[in-house]
This record gives sequence, C-alpha cells and structure tokens, in this order.
Amino acid sequence: MNYLYLIPARGGSKGIPGKNIKPLAGVPLIGHSIRHALDAGAPVDDVVVTTDSEEIARVAREYGASVPFMRPAELASDTASSRDAILHAVDALHDAGRDYDAVVLLQPTSPFRRPDDIINAIRAYEEAAANAASDDEMPGMAVSVAEARTNPYYSAFETDSDGFLHISKGDGLYTRRQDAPKVWEFNGAVYVINPSLLRLHEISRLPRIIPVEMPADRSLDLDSLSDWQRAEQKFNLL
Repeated sequence: MNYLYLIPARGGSKGIPGKNIKPLAGVPLIGHSIRHALDAGAPVDDVVVTTDSEEIARVAREYGASVPFMRPAELASDTASSRDAILHAVDALHDAGRDYDAVVLLQPTSPFRRPDDIINAIRAYEEAAANAASDDEMPGMAVSVAEARTNPYYSAFETDSDGFLHISKGDGLYTRRQDAPKVWEFNGAVYVINPSLLRLHEISRLPRIIPVEMPADRSLDLDSLSDWQRAEQKFNLL
C-alpha cells in the first residue's frame, strides 16, 4: 500500500504556547514525529506536515519533512477538526498528482511513540485489508490504544435521576479491576486511516476500527504544561 505520513501542526496552541516547535529533549516537538516516520521507513516525500505557520513549516523542512502546501486559516482554528485537515491534505496532494491508499496520522503531541508502533499499526491495517472479502469489509482505521485508566465496569460511575451514583456499565458485581472487561482509549500516537471511509464518517465513528496496543508509559499525550513537564522528566530518565 501507498501511505501518506501526515503530521498536523497548526500555529495556535493555548494549552502549551508554541508547542509544535518548542524544544523537548533538545528537539522541536514536531521533529520527534518526523524522525519517527522516517525511522519507520517512510519515504521522505511522503512525510508531510500540514500547518498554517511558516515558522513551523521551516522547522519541519529542516527535520526532513515535506510541506507542499499551507493549511487554510479556517482549518487551523480551535474549532477545526482533524478530519477536515486530513481530507484537505489528501485533496491537495491529489491535485498535485499524488494519491494514497491510507493516511498514517502522527500527532506531534506523542513524542514517546516508537517507529515500531507505526510499523505495527500499518501491519494491523494491512492484515485487516487483506482479509476483507469486499470493499464493504475494508477496515476504517487501525489505531494505537492504551488500557483506559478508568473502567466503566469497575471504577466509572454515573448519576441516576435522583442524583445517586451507580456503576456506568454492567451490573456492578466486579470487585477486582483485573476481572472486569478491558476497556481501551485512543492514546493519540498512531492512526492508520482509510481516506475513502473518512469522507463518510468522523474519525471515532469509522467502521471496523482495529486496536493496536501500546504500553501506558509510551502513551503520554502532551496537552498541558504539566504534561510537558512530565515529558521533560521522562526524557531525562532515558
């Protein structure tokens, strides 16, 4: 299959100002994801950064990525969706004569992913595609996941109409977490997405999503300054 390794990096960031080019362990944050893609075997021309910022574009090129277009401002706001940015990139590259079977989305906020995590997700996607008997059975996505920190069968509660708590899911009879069904959450590190199905569905509602497990210690997603501080501490221990 032919893959587009897409790294989204808009200029505005409220949680961590300037995060995409802020140095982490001596490397601009976006540089980690670019290196991960290249070390996973991605062709240089297929590692593409979508951004609205000339400064991010400059740094991305320095670290070996391609920036063949700039993202429109309306797709780089706080309310713009990742789905719209992905489809814009796919369409812009199509117009330039470059088509892809799938998009490997690598968010810069996952600096602890490894090249093998990308390779494993691609392998899972390809295995599912190979087993599809028709286009209607093609996978929508392979996505990296970590075991959820809160389990709705065991430690997540909802309020009823009287305002009292009850277990969120199931009959509440599990007394040990390890006995409850495992529950997964997207960790934000790797998404291998079917672009045709993405035109029909939101990312989280794609059909036939394949989980690719990653350990919790590599699943840190940088969303706040405290996350950034944890990442710095973690790199210092490596």
